[in-house]
Amino acid sequence: MMTTDDYTPLKMYIAGEWCEAGDGSTAPVVNPATEEVIGHVPQATAADLDRALAAAVTGFAAWRGTPVARRVEILRAAADLLTARAADIGRIMTLEQGKPFPEARNEAVRVANSIRWDAEDARREYGRIIPSDDGTLLSVRKEPIGPVAAFTPWNFPAGSPNRKIAAALAAGCSIVIKASEETPGTAVELVRCYADAGVPAGALNLVFGDPAEVSARLIPAKEIRLVAFTGSVPVGKLLASAAGAAMKPSLMELGGHAPVIVCADADPVVAARRAATAKFFNAGQVCTSPSRFLVHDDVHDAFVAEFVRAAEEIVVGDGLADGVGMGPLANERRLKAVEELVSDAVAKGAKALTGGARLDRQGYFYPPTVLVDVPADARIMAEEPFGPLAPIVRFRDLDDALAIANSLEYGLAAYGFTESAATAERLVRGFEAGILSLNHCGGSVPEAPSGGVKASGYGREGGPEGLEAYFVTKRVSHLLDGR
Repeated sequence: MMTTDDYTPLKMYIAGEWCEAGDGSTAPVVNPATEEVIGHVPQATAADLDRALAAAVTGFAAWRGTPVARRVEILRAAADLLTARAADIGRIMTLEQGKPFPEARNEAVRVANSIRWDAEDARREYGRIIPSDDGTLLSVRKEPIGPVAAFTPWNFPAGSPNRKIAAALAAGCSIVIKASEETPGTAVELVRCYADAGVPAGALNLVFGDPAEVSARLIPAKEIRLVAFTGSVPVGKLLASAAGAAMKPSLMELGGHAPVIVCADADPVVAARRAATAKFFNAGQVCTSPSRFLVHDDVHDAFVAEFVRAAEEIVVGDGLADGVGMGPLANERRLKAVEELVSDAVAKGAKALTGGARLDRQGYFYPPTVLVDVPADARIMAEEPFGPLAPIVRFRDLDDALAIANSLEYGLAAYGFTESAATAERLVRGFEAGILSLNHCGGSVPEAPSGGVKASGYGREGGPEGLEAYFVTKRVSHLLDGR
């Protein structure tokens, strides 16, 4: 088993060099399974950030001038390195974030595949020639937007940073990324793959630090041309406002509170099994996690019984131990938040059929929890739980269920179970969400776009749409007779 001694040395990466903070300041990194300090991450100073900004300018000039075939070659090499190192990176991820090692290792593999997709898709960002008057050549060109400032959370320590890095570099942009100070080791090793593959100095810069201080320095900086963020709705609104004040485009992938509608004609056992697998993946700490279960009266009891069985089969423990299906929550903040949501729901009449209280052991462990008879005014029905909590409520009329599903400000993901093509189409048309899965609760894939509507953000990551924000569209009208 991996120990704390195997945790990676933590440094920032600026202008092609691994470095400490200018003033030597650090913050502790805690293993959520043991509450042990496993490392200390540098906290960037203003001077460090300014150096990263300057490096991004020179790095952008070098990287955009690199032929696209060479850029693709370098990015594919980074993906190959990441694949080869997936097990080691997965263990680091588990140490600092808590998710079971198989999940962490697979995350690294998926990230490598997304690099390959973005690299190849960048070849297909075609311009076009538009028919025009004789003697005039009218064309549309796609060009990289420039240096990017990106900010990512802790729940997917490889996946979230890489979505920004791979898209920016594939488009020919440079990037300064502030990865989570709670899961820095994974980001360090991810960036190392790119550096070792040959990404030129300055094209990719990794910093850590106080989130408010770093964003306040990077977003208004004249060097930055695009702001990309994944995280909560409240923080996203602040960063989007700052980007807007500086007249800069932004890409916002924010939180959700994904409804699941299980219709009367669905198989309740199959639906429960598939929904429970998705619910407790990464301990529910997923912005697209199914988190409000609206189940038709006719199948409610069978669905609940199977969901409880699935929850109780999950082994909760240290993610590096064999057979563990769910690790701890990532930090003490999340533990307190889920405790408060459950306490509120139970006080208002909900019943916890399994789970419902913190596990009595070292670490931030909370068991899979299934709540029934949850009243509409319970906080968990309106606030993103971001934990292993499954509130289940009944419905009789599908229009009523859709109204409940769409009643919140969120609009990221939604899920439906039905055996009827007509009902499925009602769900597709009725859900207000940017991501919809029917008869399963699958996650994102590199070849298709992901993103939200309403307060869950704007812009898309993945698929051909995932590169759009990183390009500017230039119209060129060339009068061939220059006299």
